Amino acid sequence: MDEAKLRSLLSELTVADKARLPTGADFWTLHPMPKIGLRSLVLSDGPNGVRGTAWDERDTSLLFPVASALAATWDRAAARTAGEMFGDEARRRGVHVVLAPTVNVHRSPFGGRHFENFSEDPLLIGEIGAEVVAGIQSRGVAATPKHFVANDSETERFGYDAIVDERTLRELYLKPFERIIAKASPWVLMAAYNSVNGSTMTENSALVNDILKGEWGWDGVLVSDWFATRSLQAAALGGLDLAMPGPKSPWSDGKLAKAVERGEVPEAVLDDKVLRILRLADRVGAFEDSEPGGGGPPEEARPVIRRLAAQGFVLLRNEVVSGAPLLPIDRKVAKVAVIGENATIPAVQGGGSSHVSPPHVVTPLDGLRAALPDADVLYQRGVRHRRLLDVIQEAEVTDPDGEGSRLRVDYLGADGEVLESELRGTERLLWLGGLPAGTKSLRLRGNLRLDVGEHVFGVNGTGGFRVELAGREVLAADVVRADGIDDPMGDMLEPPEQRFNVVLVESDLDDAGRAALTVEFTPESLDALVAVGIGHRAREWDDASELAAALAVARDADVAVVVVGTNDEVETEGRDRDSLDLPGVQNELIRKVVAANPNTVVVVNAGSPVLMPWAADVPAVLWTWFGSQEYGDALADVLLGEAEPGGRLPTTFPAELADVPVPLPGVQPVDGELHYTEGTLVGYRAYEDRDVTPAFHFGHGLGYTTWEYLEAVAEGEGVRVELRNTGDRAGREVVQVYAAEPLRLAGFAVAEAEAGAEVSVVVDVEPGAGELRVGRSAGDLRISAAKSP
Repeated sequence: MDEAKLRSLLSELTVADKARLPTGADFWTLHPMPKIGLRSLVLSDGPNGVRGTAWDERDTSLLFPVASALAATWDRAAARTAGEMFGDEARRRGVHVVLAPTVNVHRSPFGGRHFENFSEDPLLIGEIGAEVVAGIQSRGVAATPKHFVANDSETERFGYDAIVDERTLRELYLKPFERIIAKASPWVLMAAYNSVNGSTMTENSALVNDILKGEWGWDGVLVSDWFATRSLQAAALGGLDLAMPGPKSPWSDGKLAKAVERGEVPEAVLDDKVLRILRLADRVGAFEDSEPGGGGPPEEARPVIRRLAAQGFVLLRNEVVSGAPLLPIDRKVAKVAVIGENATIPAVQGGGSSHVSPPHVVTPLDGLRAALPDADVLYQRGVRHRRLLDVIQEAEVTDPDGEGSRLRVDYLGADGEVLESELRGTERLLWLGGLPAGTKSLRLRGNLRLDVGEHVFGVNGTGGFRVELAGREVLAADVVRADGIDDPMGDMLEPPEQRFNVVLVESDLDDAGRAALTVEFTPESLDALVAVGIGHRAREWDDASELAAALAVARDADVAVVVVGTNDEVETEGRDRDSLDLPGVQNELIRKVVAANPNTVVVVNAGSPVLMPWAADVPAVLWTWFGSQEYGDALADVLLGEAEPGGRLPTTFPAELADVPVPLPGVQPVDGELHYTEGTLVGYRAYEDRDVTPAFHFGHGLGYTTWEYLEAVAEGEGVRVELRNTGDRAGREVVQVYAAEPLRLAGFAVAEAEAGAEVSVVVDVEPGAGELRVGRSAGDLRISAAKSP
């Protein structure tokens, strides 16, 4: 539909009609306008997958590798493929607008949403982000780069004011958005919660009207982050186009229309917003005469997700043991010890609004056992590090009403009457404005398979709890949120937990060895998010005996695979990290396993950098991010050499806490202001400026072969690089070109070659980069680019 037709549709609308369109109809959808053939647009969270309009574990969505993992591929084609799959999934789920990708900067490894962002370098963010956007929009679905702009911390995230000088803002924080707009023309952008230099981003005319829409000529829709719109007039004049969510906002219920009628907001300003929304609707097919969406079956995506996950795994170390590099592991191995909590409870996504419920998760233990059917693959947890108790396994619970497994949830009215009842999963349950009308409390029921003896249970959520087990009351308590947590999503991001011990005797169990569990929960608030969970541990955990069991298994194995990492309690929206250490005593576990078995591989399952004081003592270290629903199979592929660990670090990993360029105070506002005093010295730029050597450089990654850089010649706007695969197997290399003074990434490209073969790649470089150096990472630049004759 051309612009003239869109303007014709606009002319058919009254001021009241037009003023409805820039406000949400509900939490995830926009108002339809039947008089011009406009259907309701559907928006969905999206950085890890397309969740849709419900937060329901039964309504599953494909779970992709997180943004940092995707950026670690340094592969534009891989990013485009991921975007295309996002678009297909959105069409399958009836979603018009995916709230992804997140393109803020890895300013500090302490940032809580570090995992959800691509990189510390604006060029890499822009290139990978543009391909994701282009892939999504190739399917007729809008992408939404976010959060515009300087939304790089989670502490006081709703109100801090980022104080950033003009050069830093332009060169580092605006640059990814500018590049993505120039290369992929996203149809939507999201305005951040925070302010920049004194003006909140939903009212920041200088950055929105002057730069985004003026200087850059962007013609899309600027949507607020959810609940970020604070004002009527200032937001309207500041360039915001869509206030979400609905039905309540400063623009809803006719308030925006009245402001136009009073002359507080010019009608031309409203018309521009509506025209942008109509343009978006046309692009995503939301007019009645457009074709409906489709999308392929989710099963078709599994091998692609598996390949993308492996392609982002970064081999940090791979030393020679007994005459050969420890990885890949020989497929003829007889006995493998798999150790660590993350081997069976892997972190496949971070916490917060990016969360989706995948159809399945392949754990590292599952993946290795499937890949090594003839080997003895033994498992020990070794140590625990999660704050909450483990969720009850679904297979251990049956419905008291006889309709299968899982928990029965009853929605109770004011007098305790059952309004509705349904089967739900055993993980923490979430409702986002979705409780049945009239619900005042919830009742969760299930028959649990349990042994005689002592058990530890826990309930998590904010509100009143009453728990019965085997017919007797075992808990009656009010559970309150921890001090200092005022985020409205707090019950999802950091739920309080109340634990209690129960001793079961034979008479408590039925003939099938089950005891009846009933949890009555009255939420503290029913207005927005409601969250509740149940945890369980069979008996008190004995640290010494569990660690001893793990070491015994390791000692007796041909190779030990220790899977350590963080989780969605540590890395989450709504809270910055307070430490870069692996949680719990996982460092001690690693040291003791390596001492017990020199053939030890450490697999790190984390979305953001952690300190690895043991790294020099471990022969092989594989960084695997939050690795998607296919994580375990992708891990087995790489450990056994079926796939190359193709990743290179998109962010610098510090060796010591003191080396971090933006340390912990740097992500914590003072008196509401967050000063970016480091300027452009973020990540590898800061390490170079201070002459500090990190644990692992930006761009580092080994792969399973070796490369010789033969020649680099500057030709026009690119650099032609000749290199040779000097190893004994086919491989993949990420060729990186840097401006030398000061050190800046100027371009990159992927090269592939068979063993012994030479290959030539042309790397497009940023104009005006000056002297160029070429190599494998910011710390391994091997040759200079000569001028072409």
